[in-house]
This record gives sequence, C-alpha cells and structure tokens, in this order.
Amino acid sequence: MSDRLLSIARNTFVETIRQPIYGVLVSVTALLLILNIFLAGFTLQDDDKLLMDLGLSTILLSGLFLSAFSATGVLTREIENKTAMTILSKPVTRTVFILGKYLGLMAAQCAAFYVSFLIFILCMHHRVMQYATDPFDWPAILLGGGSGLLAIVLAALANYFYGKEFCSTAVALILPLLTLGTVATCFFDRDLERSLFLQQMFKGGQLFFAVILIMTAVLLITAIALAASTRLGQVMTLMTCAVAMMIGFLSDWFLGQHQGDSALAFILYRAIPNVNFFWVVDAVTAGNVVPVGYVIRAVVYAMLFVIAILLIGVALFQRREVG
Repeated sequence: MSDRLLSIARNTFVETIRQPIYGVLVSVTALLLILNIFLAGFTLQDDDKLLMDLGLSTILLSGLFLSAFSATGVLTREIENKTAMTILSKPVTRTVFILGKYLGLMAAQCAAFYVSFLIFILCMHHRVMQYATDPFDWPAILLGGGSGLLAIVLAALANYFYGKEFCSTAVALILPLLTLGTVATCFFDRDLERSLFLQQMFKGGQLFFAVILIMTAVLLITAIALAASTRLGQVMTLMTCAVAMMIGFLSDWFLGQHQGDSALAFILYRAIPNVNFFWVVDAVTAGNVVPVGYVIRAVVYAMLFVIAILLIGVALFQRREVG
C-alpha cells in the first residue's frame, strides 16, 4: 500500500510542476513580490512593515490560486480524460488515490512556497526605497536575482538542446541555486559590508512562526481544493476555495461573537476552518510575541481539518464515475 501511495504522490508532484500554470503562477508571484517594494513606499510610517505584510499576503493568495488550478489539473482533468480509470482498475483503492494526490500536491505547494519565500527574503533585504536617489540593493539583485535567472536560463538550454521538460527542470534548478543566492545575499548589506540580516530578520523566531502558519493555511486550502475537484471543474473549485478562505477570515465577525447566543453559530464556528488562526503577521509587525504553544495548536487544528476534508473528498469520490 505504501509503495502505491508514494508512487501516486510522486507522479502527482511531477505532473503538477510540469503544468504551465504552475510556472506562470510562481512567476507572477515573484513579480508581485518585487512590485511590493515600490508599492510599500506610499505609507507615512514604517514602509518595511507594510512590505512584510504585502509580501506574506501575496504568498497566501498565490497558494490559493495554485491549489485550485493544480488540484483540478491532477484530478478533474484525469477523470475527464479517463486516465484515472487506468490507475483505479489496478489494486488501488480510491482512498489511497485521493491521499496520494494530496501528498503530491502538498509537495508541489511546498516547493512553490519555498521559492516564493526566498524571493520574499530578497525583497526584505532590498527594503523599500524611501527616495528616488536611494541606491539599489545590488547584492540582492546580482546574487539573489542572478541565481534565479541562471536557473531559468539553464532550464531553457536543457529544454532546447536535450528536450528536457522546462517547468520541472526549472524547479529542480531554482531550488538549490536560489537558496545559495539568497543565503549569500544575507551575508552582505547593500554597501557590500558584512551583515547579519537573517539573524536580525528572524530574531526570536516570530517571522518564522508567521511563515509556518501561512504554509499551514495553504495546505488546508489545498485539501479543500482537492475535495472540491472530485465533483467540480476548475472555475467552481477556485470559487469554492475563495469562498472558504473568505468565510474563514470572517468567521470571527459573523459567528464568533454570536456563538454564546446561538447554538447554530456555536456549531458553525467550530465546523468551519478559521483562517484567522493562521494570520499572525499583524501581531508580528506590531512587535507582539507569538507563543510556540499557539503555533503548535494552530498546526494541529489545521491538520485535523485537513484529515476531515480529505475524508469528505474520499466520500465524494467513492461514487464518482471515472470510466
């Protein structure tokens, strides 16, 4: 069973990162993160705090779109093309099939999230340019941006000369190269003097906690997208994920404050995933401390919801016609 599960997960991961929409969304996310450097300059107070808020919001929204498009690409399209029947005709249960799909999607999401996070670190290293005369952060541009560009060029050359698939090759190259470029960048400031940027940025681990919780929220949305794609198409799956995220952010306002007066509000408040638990960026930028215990409880809360949502997805998929 474990071999079949891992085989489905591996094939799903490869199939996901080979989708053109995967590369497009990661590229758009990178572009938006870079544009945030200029958009954050319109505040009258601490621009770098706004840059952090905008950057992490961009990564979260990117995870929403990537979840919906990837889930429908590896499940709905397989059902419509009758390729899922080939796998399910073998000794593979539908539960193993759905779980393998989720593990593959989770791995692809983690790869995209990691790349986006590295670009976010480079943007935070560059910081907002307060004045038009401010110099560019050349270590971030040359070391960080150059390593990403090098990975794309090498992937294009491998595709042209050796017929390698571009998206998957680019992902395989950009993960190590961009990591090296980002780490090298963090040893210097914009004046090429020695810097302790990572130590200062992650002091106390608060930003790291915020990033972990955002990644947890993305994995929760991925489970919703996969469960929805067992019955819905691409557009409806995206709408389902967007509505689920919106309700999750508004549940405190709509349900939380009324749960003491209404039994229905009490039940719904606990039945609907509360996305607010994973958004602690405002607390981090305000200088508040996020306890480790809170992070652990939030991750456990999300994992329980992921299991419940996947069980719903399995139930919806049990009677889905795939042949």
